Amino acid sequence: MALGDLSSSSSASSELHVLAVDDSFVDRKVIERLLKISACKVTTVESGTRALQYLGLDKGSSGLKDLKVNLIVTDYSMPGLTGYELLKKIKESSAFREIPVVIMSSENIQPRIEQCMIEGAEDFLLKPVKLADVKRIKELIMRGGEAKEGFTKSPSPKRILQNNIDSSPSSSSSSTSSSQDVSYLDDDDTPSSKRMKLEPS
Repeated sequence: MALGDLSSSSSASSELHVLAVDDSFVDRKVIERLLKISACKVTTVESGTRALQYLGLDKGSSGLKDLKVNLIVTDYSMPGLTGYELLKKIKESSAFREIPVVIMSSENIQPRIEQCMIEGAEDFLLKPVKLADVKRIKELIMRGGEAKEGFTKSPSPKRILQNNIDSSPSSSSSSTSSSQDVSYLDDDDTPSSKRMKLEPS
């Protein structure tokens, strides 16, 4: 099964395996680097459709044998199948519905965030994603799946859905995020949830 821009980092089987989905090459590399820094095994694909094929949820696709994914991180705005639509398909799957899905977006739009959380998203991260975001998500997943071969979803604090979160769009767009160099990994590491609350209206 050809999956186009699918790439996977080598890692010990005991580490978390994360499927990262983003149509932006730069953003894929950024999230891949952050996850690797956090000692995760990473597989990246460039679209929601490719993600479904990798998971074996696409029509005519059998997926990969003995596939184990502990976390799916996906961009919200993608051509074709959006991150929101991908989230819904995963949650409709009996095989993968318990896998936590984290949505990323450069736009801080409260109704969008709430809809994703209602559909079962584990968290919603504002781009550019920071190392602190990845570490927090990993710790949450590790606590939920500790001492278990598979993943069993634990209650999530849903940190993004708090009072006083700015519901206006972020000044940055997907294209702006995509054009940034991975050097911004060394910038301020304020977590996404905190940046959402701190953004001016």
